[in-house]
Amino acid sequence: MSEIQRLSTGPPRTWTVLSLIEWSRDYLIERGFDEARLHAELMLAHALKVSRLQLYLQFDRPLVPDELASYRALFTRRLTHEPLQYILGETAFMGITVRVGPGVLIPRQETEVLVELALRRIREIVKPQLRVLDVGAGSGNIALAIAYHATNVHVTGVDISEAAVAQSRSNAIRLNLGRVDVVHADVFDAGFAPARFDLLVANPPYISRNEFDTLMPEVRQFEPREALTDEQDGYGFLRKLASRAAELLLPGGLFLCEIGHGQEAGAREIVAKAGFYDVTIHPDYADIPRVVEAHSPMP
Repeated sequence: MSEIQRLSTGPPRTWTVLSLIEWSRDYLIERGFDEARLHAELMLAHALKVSRLQLYLQFDRPLVPDELASYRALFTRRLTHEPLQYILGETAFMGITVRVGPGVLIPRQETEVLVELALRRIREIVKPQLRVLDVGAGSGNIALAIAYHATNVHVTGVDISEAAVAQSRSNAIRLNLGRVDVVHADVFDAGFAPARFDLLVANPPYISRNEFDTLMPEVRQFEPREALTDEQDGYGFLRKLASRAAELLLPGGLFLCEIGHGQEAGAREIVAKAGFYDVTIHPDYADIPRVVEAHSPMP
């Protein structure tokens, strides 16, 4: 019987909070997992329904069989490389907790650069109420973070995935953000023609088809492929979006779009060819060009 099986079948040894964390850490490290101790602590806190801080206050606490069984179920899922965020059912983003699950892209830290830039520009615009469009809303993290930190906006999220729309709407209700609407639609459909927006934000699928096969298994095997790759060269969605954004934005409206590593020159050219002006590329926290900013064509 393996050690992991003994977690739920009542081992001769007594598992404590600390001994289980340390064993899990070593087990994960041996199998090549990063942030092994952090993930073990977060999963155990989730299984015990306590905070991570509370774990540190009860390291010597012995665990009963039901608690071990709950933890073992989570730990076994992690061993398949299922993302920790799916296992926990939520993740932190820009000061809010966003619930996530299979079929919905997991929010990344680099996307916070996009939101921070949007919030700075919103504060600079002298207007009592701004209309923001979030293309490819996913879990709703971008739309919700903008509405949470800026009170003078109404955000419309749009996504072609029913799972994403359901998750976004659920998150908006849970966070009591009535200034966020999420619609199930294709932004490139001619029938999608709402009133024009002051600001358009997007984190589109920008990973090329070839690059997709090199991604870590947590991403490649579990997250929605259509939210990650355009099945082309990585610029396919941006080409379409830049053209469509010119029709959806007010004259001089702001276009903010996340891009991938090494896409700075290509993104700049695509957006400029679509008629946008004042094209600027902003870096993320690792100093990698990450967000393209531009203003929509004037009449």
